[in-house]
Amino acid sequence: MKALLVAAAVGVAASILIGRVAIAQSVEEVTVQAKRDLTTSVVGRTSSGIPLADISVSHEASMAGLDLASNAGAAELAKRVSDAARAACREIGRRYPDAAPGDAECAKAAADEAMVEVRKLVAAAQGKSD
Repeated sequence: MKALLVAAAVGVAASILIGRVAIAQSVEEVTVQAKRDLTTSVVGRTSSGIPLADISVSHEASMAGLDLASNAGAAELAKRVSDAARAACREIGRRYPDAAPGDAECAKAAADEAMVEVRKLVAAAQGKSD
């Protein structure tokens, strides 16, 4: 029962964090949020009745010391975002080994989502319009 309550608390915390994939207020970092499903606490059910819970972990990708107007700075930020996504997904995988999707797919989805904001920041720094 205790494990179920802990998993439910994680699910509630995850739902509060959803939608926060954006730059930090100081614009010095990009928040990368990894999300996966867990089958231990009930926050919904699959079509076959399997209980699901959403789990998310956020890591920041620092923009400190980067010149986003340069291609090298933009590439380094993309690498930092990718590294943060992998770290967040590995953390979920360690805590919840049965979570889906796997680490690689989770990291790709988290990085892709955060890169939307990175592209906007780079375009602004390079004086390009969307």
